[in-house]
Amino acid sequence: MITSTDSRIPSASQVSPSGAGPKMDSNKLGTQECAGCGKIISERYMLKALDMFWHEDCLKCGCCDCRLGEVGSTLYTKANLILCRRDYLRLFGSTGFCSACSKQIPAFEMVMRARANVYHLECFACQQCNHRF
Repeated sequence: MITSTDSRIPSASQVSPSGAGPKMDSNKLGTQECAGCGKIISERYMLKALDMFWHEDCLKCGCCDCRLGEVGSTLYTKANLILCRRDYLRLFGSTGFCSACSKQIPAFEMVMRARANVYHLECFACQQCNHRF
């Protein structure tokens, strides 16, 4: 469940001062300090997310440490955490409860739907013979 206090930030961008592309040449910017490790970014490219600069390897999910600088990735923030989509949904989201076992279904999990009912994949089975589909 996403509330109004949640922040979804589209992919951390690699910005370019020339406007020609999304990458930024750090030599033209002077010295930038990485928000993740605190060291000066001396690499050719850097990431900008949440109005801060990052080494490509330092912008990571606060839970699983996956890299968030990948093209097309999205990062989320809540409670001073930077999270990947999967961990954000695991911690703060839910799609509801399974109609078969009544356990909660995390928002990132694949489900089967039949009319108004939602099922875990492993719970979706014939009610007469219990054969799984």
